[in-house]
Amino acid sequence: MEEKKLDVNSIVGFLLIFGILIFWFYQNQPTPEELEAQKAQQAETEVIIEEAEEQKPLTSLPQSTVNLNDSTAIADYKKTVGDFGFTEAEEGSTVLENDVLFLEVGNKGGQIVQAYMKKFVTFDSVPVYLVKDGNAAFGVTFSTSDNRVLNTKDLFFEPQLSKNGEVQILSMKAKVSENQFLEYRYEMKPGEYLVDFVLRSQGLSSVINNAQPVTLDWRLIGIRHNKSIQYENRYTRLTYNHEDGKISKLSESSDDEESEIDVKWLSYRQHFFSSILATATPFKTADFVSKNLVEEESKEAEATKEYNTIAPLELQAGELAYQMNWYYGPTDIKVLSQYKDLGLADSIPYGWGIFGWINRYVFTPFYGFLSSFLPYGLAIVVMTILVRLAMSPVTYKSYLSQAKMKVLKPEITELNDKYKDNAMKKQQETMKLYNKAGVSPMSGCVPAVVQLPIFYALFMFFPTSFALRQKSFLWAEDLSSYDTIAELPFNIPFYGDHVSLFPILASVAIFFYMMMTTGQNMQTQPGMPNMKFIMYLSPLLMLFFFNNYASGLSLYYFVSNLITILIMLAIKKFILNEDKIHAQIQENKKKPKKENKFQRKMREMMEQAEQNKKK
Repeated sequence: MEEKKLDVNSIVGFLLIFGILIFWFYQNQPTPEELEAQKAQQAETEVIIEEAEEQKPLTSLPQSTVNLNDSTAIADYKKTVGDFGFTEAEEGSTVLENDVLFLEVGNKGGQIVQAYMKKFVTFDSVPVYLVKDGNAAFGVTFSTSDNRVLNTKDLFFEPQLSKNGEVQILSMKAKVSENQFLEYRYEMKPGEYLVDFVLRSQGLSSVINNAQPVTLDWRLIGIRHNKSIQYENRYTRLTYNHEDGKISKLSESSDDEESEIDVKWLSYRQHFFSSILATATPFKTADFVSKNLVEEESKEAEATKEYNTIAPLELQAGELAYQMNWYYGPTDIKVLSQYKDLGLADSIPYGWGIFGWINRYVFTPFYGFLSSFLPYGLAIVVMTILVRLAMSPVTYKSYLSQAKMKVLKPEITELNDKYKDNAMKKQQETMKLYNKAGVSPMSGCVPAVVQLPIFYALFMFFPTSFALRQKSFLWAEDLSSYDTIAELPFNIPFYGDHVSLFPILASVAIFFYMMMTTGQNMQTQPGMPNMKFIMYLSPLLMLFFFNNYASGLSLYYFVSNLITILIMLAIKKFILNEDKIHAQIQENKKKPKKENKFQRKMREMMEQAEQNKKK
């Protein structure tokens, strides 16, 4: 059997691609300071739990209460709220629902106290709640002319439910008199996750102190929906639109805060589902805070992140008048694209720059087309085959470069031995050999660089594609989450407490791919003593990193490497002929070669360096 040789360019190309994954993973690991902050936040959350009712889960925020059975408590409440005591303090709530969304709006605060989607369930078959058991709080803080500071979440509102055709309209009013009030107005249309929301006041110009700030305050604690809370938390993030369409995000791995201007919408994304507040009148400024509540993988933990937004509101002639929208629904391009005028589809984490463009406008619609008539797992296989075939010219270029370098290897070794004591001369002669033979030592890296956008786009596509959520294939129950063939009685750091089969298959395929492209004699190459170690390490890293990632991503890499191996075998057996390549190189050597400016400059620099060394 012909002995396989090392191709340094192939190694560098592979490590360049794989390095992105490693860099992405490690750059999101919290620092020791961030871990301490997370522990402090966790302690604060535990205090909140202890103060809440026993049946309340981790996802509860502190709530003010009024005992309506106690006349003294009612009198104290009316004394506190002043003129707003005109509205009767009455517990209760009103339901708005259509065929996809259920909302419950409480009399206390006039805010949404429960929100869930009717067509989706969590990994353990529980309805997907975005608001539940006090995990959210929405209110407007303002000062009154009689020097009170009030927050609407502490006020009682009077509900009035009506219909305009099929549109349900809920008016919640905190009244000062029959004709003076602060109103929250909700309008729900059939079949939509988007709810129109009007925040306005009438006749309160003499009640609200316009010399003091009026601020909107929205808090929410993300409720766990996925099998792995760490994995879900990685794609749980506060995103917002500001300054003429810029899309920015807070950190997904640690506590973060930011102040922005001209904010049009903000999204509290919880991986595959989002709670979004959009406004027709942009907030001139807004302060965003995101606190990470996930310290380690846990089967009991229920909360991912705590979000908070504070935005000053402006009065018009002493009154409030804001046209807004609430969105409680899937982070799905098919749904969010319906609201182009709001631009909510930009909240989906496709990735940055060209990578995100490829993901959004190439892979997402392409996979959507394939999955419209193929099973979801099979659609991944077909897409992988088509992508690899489309990239086969790049694979050919890479393999051709390997073949050329292999042919030149004896001459390179001869030069290394001849000028082993003169590194500068060795480099000069090596470059001359490459130039005469018409071989570029960088040509093996270029194909790898070309594939980087494809790699990163797919790396973001599979974990965030809503189309893959809870779609099964073979032994994988959910292609958007990890597959499990065995549960471990203990947890292995970075690996987890389970065994996923698709990452194992992908790692084996990568190992054989590297065996084909790197050869068996890596330790004999000068200056590259650890390359054989890297060949064995890379599949192991793949195995560890991908054990908790979307099984669809591991399936892609498994099939992709199999196809690449088959393509390379076909190229080697039926397309490339090393004897012909060798003959072509010898012919190239006979032809006069004209130096380009870069080559001439490099030669002159080396010659000057050689002369300086002799002096």
